[in-house]
Amino acid sequence: MSHLRIDQTRPLQFENREIHEGPRILRRLPEGVDEVPYSLFEVKPLTPLIGAEIVGVDLRKTITPDLLAELHLALLEWKVIFFRNQLITSEQQLAFARLWGELEVHPFYKIEKGQSNEIVRFARDKKKAGSENVWHADVTFRTNPAKAAVLRMIEAPPVGGDTLWADMAAAYDNLPEDVKERIQGLTALHDFTPAFSHLMTVEELAVRQAEFPAVEHPVVRTHPETGRKTLFVNPSFTTRIVGLDPDESEKLLQYLFRQAHVPEYQVRFRWEPNSIAFWDNRATQHYAVSDYYPYPRKVERVAIVGDRPY
Repeated sequence: MSHLRIDQTRPLQFENREIHEGPRILRRLPEGVDEVPYSLFEVKPLTPLIGAEIVGVDLRKTITPDLLAELHLALLEWKVIFFRNQLITSEQQLAFARLWGELEVHPFYKIEKGQSNEIVRFARDKKKAGSENVWHADVTFRTNPAKAAVLRMIEAPPVGGDTLWADMAAAYDNLPEDVKERIQGLTALHDFTPAFSHLMTVEELAVRQAEFPAVEHPVVRTHPETGRKTLFVNPSFTTRIVGLDPDESEKLLQYLFRQAHVPEYQVRFRWEPNSIAFWDNRATQHYAVSDYYPYPRKVERVAIVGDRPY
């Protein structure tokens, strides 16, 4: 007869921890949608879930309606698609982005002299490092956040400066059922102030806050084209959940923010000069790694106007 005793102070398993080991739901396509082969270019997946390089497309050439349709399908399937060795101009980048809709003018970034007001340039030099190193979706403080964005690498550091994207449909799919029930129907406030107030004087901030009041978006939005439910809160712009007391709101938001941190939901892209990333801002969040200082890094971004989340 054994006299061994189990130490009851040592847990047999962790049942209530937010992050756990084991299988995760990783659906690249909506349920019931079959994979369709691409005939006009090659797709090289970077992960099984999110992110693929498009091979065989020259963005200097005319994008035919058939090619546009296939690229759009690839964007919806992979959430972010990449092109390498694309020696295009700013004007050609703008023309490519316009194929997907009206272009956005960012309300807070300064436009460089002689440049289109639809282009945002992020130029980091030896004087300062990047400051976009937080998970976020672009301009969710707007009533109609960006649908998508096209980012072109002009000058890449020799090492570092990668960008990561996270699939926020996967982040939603893997939430515990009780959390899904808790957040269903909730809305949250999105506000530019935490991210951009440091760029303004007190007087300018007051004017801008009147021009761009905080907006309410659903915590879980429905993608207007795929029908997927995606987690739609981010630490750059989401300030609180409507109807919850401040402590409860912040605790829940912090829990939801952390869902983007799971590597299975992510793709990491190593930039080279003349590389381009094109992402669905409704389905993803992204994070620009700021590890390249003091090397320079220069990119240009063009965003496409979206619709109001529901």
